[in-house]
Amino acid sequence: MAEIVNLRRARKRRERDAADKTAADNRVRFGTPKAARTFAELERQRSERALDGLKRNHRIVAAAADADAPGGGSDEA
Repeated sequence: MAEIVNLRRARKRRERDAADKTAADNRVRFGTPKAARTFAELERQRSERALDGLKRNHRIVAAAADADAPGGGSDEA
């Protein structure tokens, strides 16, 4: 035999669950304070610069630029 379901309660529960899901999405989206967002962005930029400074390709490009400079690249006098 099937379980008896109160349709009004089922509808309200469904609406409550949908509202809870929307609230959770909004908390994630808008719940971070501006100071924390700014700090996270600055930290991301700092770590990105630190990693870019450690790239081998960056050093090779810089060495090639030095070699192209007048009086640079060779130590012949």
